[in-house]
Amino acid sequence: MAEKEAKARIKINKLLEEAGWRFFDNEAGKANILLENNVKLTEEKLNEFGEDFEKTSNGYIDFLLLDENGFPFIVLEAKAEDKNPLFGKEQARRYAISQNCRFVILSNGNIHYFWDLERGNPHIISRFPSPETVKGYSAFKPDRNILVEEVVNEDYIVLTQKPDYQSDPSYTNEENRKNYIEQNKLRFLRKYQILAVKSIQNSVKEGKDRFLFEMATGTGKTLVSAAVIKLFLRTGNARRVLFLVDRLELEDQAYKAFADYLKNDYKTVIYKENRDDWRKAEIVVSTIQTFLSKNRYKRLFAPDDFDLVISDEAHRSIGKNGRAVFEFFIGYKLGLTATPKDYLKHIDIAKLGENDPRQLERRLLLDTYKTFGCENGEPTFRYSLVDGVRDGYLVNPVVVDARTEITTQLLSDQGYSVITQNEEGEEVEETYIHKDFEKKFFSENTNRAFCQAFLENALRDPISGEIGKTIVFCVSQNHAAKITQILNEMAHQMFPGKYNSDFAIQVTSQINDAQQFTINFTNNRLSGTANFNPFYKTSKTRVCVTVGMMTTGYDCPDILNLCLMRPIFSPTDFIQIKGRGTRKYNFAADIIDPQLKTQIGEKQKEHFKIFDFFANCEYFEEKYNYDEVLKLPYINNDKISVSNISSPSFSGGYNSNRSDDIVSIQQHIVGPDGMKIDRMYFEKFEKTVLEHPALKEQAEAGKWSELMEYLEKHILDKPEEYFTLEKLRKSINIDRRVSMREIIEKIFGMIPYFKTKNELLDEEFDKFDSRYLPKEEYFTYAKTVFKAYIVDAEFRAIIDNKDFALLNVSPYGEAYMKLPEELRKVIPEYIKDFVTINKFVA
Repeated sequence: MAEKEAKARIKINKLLEEAGWRFFDNEAGKANILLENNVKLTEEKLNEFGEDFEKTSNGYIDFLLLDENGFPFIVLEAKAEDKNPLFGKEQARRYAISQNCRFVILSNGNIHYFWDLERGNPHIISRFPSPETVKGYSAFKPDRNILVEEVVNEDYIVLTQKPDYQSDPSYTNEENRKNYIEQNKLRFLRKYQILAVKSIQNSVKEGKDRFLFEMATGTGKTLVSAAVIKLFLRTGNARRVLFLVDRLELEDQAYKAFADYLKNDYKTVIYKENRDDWRKAEIVVSTIQTFLSKNRYKRLFAPDDFDLVISDEAHRSIGKNGRAVFEFFIGYKLGLTATPKDYLKHIDIAKLGENDPRQLERRLLLDTYKTFGCENGEPTFRYSLVDGVRDGYLVNPVVVDARTEITTQLLSDQGYSVITQNEEGEEVEETYIHKDFEKKFFSENTNRAFCQAFLENALRDPISGEIGKTIVFCVSQNHAAKITQILNEMAHQMFPGKYNSDFAIQVTSQINDAQQFTINFTNNRLSGTANFNPFYKTSKTRVCVTVGMMTTGYDCPDILNLCLMRPIFSPTDFIQIKGRGTRKYNFAADIIDPQLKTQIGEKQKEHFKIFDFFANCEYFEEKYNYDEVLKLPYINNDKISVSNISSPSFSGGYNSNRSDDIVSIQQHIVGPDGMKIDRMYFEKFEKTVLEHPALKEQAEAGKWSELMEYLEKHILDKPEEYFTLEKLRKSINIDRRVSMREIIEKIFGMIPYFKTKNELLDEEFDKFDSRYLPKEEYFTYAKTVFKAYIVDAEFRAIIDNKDFALLNVSPYGEAYMKLPEELRKVIPEYIKDFVTINKFVA
């Protein structure tokens, strides 16, 4: 124990000194660290404690950090290396209150938490804050009650853009409403976006200062961010906001969005070096790289320059050195992502902390949920792809599973075997699998087969009829160069003289202006526009060939095809890539001739295609282990970096000259339930339930009360997964409130599937019909009224309150009036007595 205590002390002492705190008086100033009840630390005292620094009469020593005037400022509670720093939380709180300190640091030398007692919970930090950093915390004391009570409705952003929109008479006419909104470029918050903003208000009310939005690509994270920014600025809970991204194209997108949404009230700028206008703006957009360059964030900014920091694509930005920027600024923190990284999933924190504290530290720092104050693994707000498709805001893909003769063998359990000669000239058998493609195994003919299959089956642009805009994902930069060349050759044969090698463009890090290419592709001006139709503005270049540049956060809603010409093993990568195609789009909006636009009308994107040449969809549907512990990214030169697929070495490997053709091509439309990767929550619960044999015995014996009690005690709302009935209902994605009993019955095969609302309504009416047998002439009317009374609260209120005059405006009024008096009376009475209306609520 003494050894671990000593190690912790040595590390804590070093971290304090690195952050600018002083044990001894020196040229920088007086000592500002005290130990145990204001006993000033001297070199003699430091030596006196030795390795037993925690063995005092009062337990562990409290480090008391002083402000510039020598008053108590921060309590630092130290624990031995093998103890969780949070063990000292309550002890530190009591000591801090007794010393009139607002701030606490909890540390065991490897893992550290910073805690503002007035603003939230302890959160992980990677280094100790400097005296100047914490000084900024004290200066700003916003009133969170004003933020909590702010009214946020659908027009929260609209009112900023056009305050008088409601007074316009044309707006009040429902027929003109849609045109009015489009002409004035008004943006209303959708229901789920309002809920997202309100989830922050609820979290602030609970004392939290960190939030995480887990929202599918295309669900409007930027618009929601604008509403959150306005919420904080308008209520005085922030003076200036920093929106951090990690790519230039995302910087440009965010700047334009905020400048548009909030232009009447707040100024937005993009921060660059040697520009001081950020001080005059309320909203600053920047890449993390800009702030990191030459330690600009520490040299040119103060920790309290931003009171709200929003991290876009938060699953990436908190890794590597980006976290230093994120932590430097004080105040509220919001993370945005479609794919949070759960590095603590299935991890025994106590055991790992004892065996490998450094690995635990890295997992805590990289875990998205932990970083943003969602320790239970549930984000502040979640809106999934399944939710977006169900509500009509997103589209699902059509999967085109295409395999050549060679890839079929590469994908097989046996792999692809070839006979080669070794250095001694002996013949040896070598086996290659799909992950070797374009790394060790090269096949020009296979690449040609991929490109041919794509061109022959691609979705076409609904206006011009040319190949729809496409992103191709390759194994490496060299592979991307090959594919780009092949596509341009084939496009020249299909469309002679049309593209002149502009049909496909390589967009990878080694290509000059690659970032600008992605922006131009989104804005429909890459290599020019309107190549087929002079009145239709769409990009001349139809295909961007990349490795990883256009995955996370890239916004191009008119994408119609995605080509996976590489194997994918990360579910995060797969979800992000799939998300490039899920946005809806009206292609007619790009017609520049008003007469032609009127003639054509709307041309909505109904789906997109994923060309899958390596059975990636099958892998994530059938083979991937979603319960596995995530591997930490490797460390290179003390910098955490995400592993990328590197370019192949041409000194080895096998070049195949064998002809290769597509041998199978199957198209599958993904239904409203989405892919397995989109609906994992219920399946996790199903597996957990099946691991408890007592539950099956109780279900089969009909002991439902005992079963529910067992669920409550042993499974529901536990730290492992935090299963709740509401979250299970959401993951099932059905149009009514499924009961927990139904869920258990489905898991144990007692019912074949969850019946829809309409199926249950038909069943209930059949029971009613069998008892009361309405005459044939009334049958249809009786069924309509019966269902409406159950599912429509307004209609039910009309009948119950006898407000029969309102039947004239009810869609069910005519059916009700057609019924004889007896049925009008008996239907509501029967439903009240025999039907549980609550189970039909969505």
